Amino acid sequence: MLEINNLHVRLAEEGTPILKGLNLTVPSGQVHAIMGPNGSGKSTLAYALAGRDDYEVTEGNVLWNRESVLEMEPDERAAKGIFLAFQYPLEVPGVTTMTFLRTAANALRKARGQSELTTPEFLRLVREDAARLGVSEEMLKRPLNVGFSGGEKKRMEILQMAVLRPTLCVLDETDSGLDIDAVRVVAEGVNKLRSDDRAILVITHYQRLLNYIVPDKVHVMADGVIRKSGGKDLALELEKSGYAEFRGKAA
Repeated sequence: MLEINNLHVRLAEEGTPILKGLNLTVPSGQVHAIMGPNGSGKSTLAYALAGRDDYEVTEGNVLWNRESVLEMEPDERAAKGIFLAFQYPLEVPGVTTMTFLRTAANALRKARGQSELTTPEFLRLVREDAARLGVSEEMLKRPLNVGFSGGEKKRMEILQMAVLRPTLCVLDETDSGLDIDAVRVVAEGVNKLRSDDRAILVITHYQRLLNYIVPDKVHVMADGVIRKSGGKDLALELEKSGYAEFRGKAA
């Protein structure tokens, strides 16, 4: 279970407060969606969960399975099962996708005290997951994300999730820049990863993604806090009314 209590986060260099006492609980086995206007703090929350060092937590706590993660480095959080799918996945020239996936998977296994995957084990794992997600052998041979379309990059993020087997998946605007067909493919990949021992937090501007990844709960964020929570129908209400009622409210 993810438990966020009174979380305050600011930009480390500027000192600008962004999250202003955010509270959120996401049980394992559930998918929760966070929606909100630009500048509400959605991506800051994702970065804070992953441990990005230019975002400073000044108050509050984040617990994953009853263990505080705030003093952990990003690689330690990853070893605990936390995964962030980026809004804009980075290109890594010179590093093939297969090399990246195997290095990441075995680094996590080593941190967890598990034996590394052998070459046959790794190839079988990746090819099974890639086939389910529509990732071609040709994509696996290319440098990570280099020359990929927006949809291919997002599918590669979901493949990383499948291979690394995280227990907390944070998807930061995974639908950004995707056409409707790519949204459907990515959503199908996410849905295949739903399980009783995995929590998924979907951050999005738009309701369309939630047509395919049906959330257990929807939260509206504005001015650094959660303003409203409800069922999946809340996303439909927001699609009709927008965020006008949440703009300009004091924290």
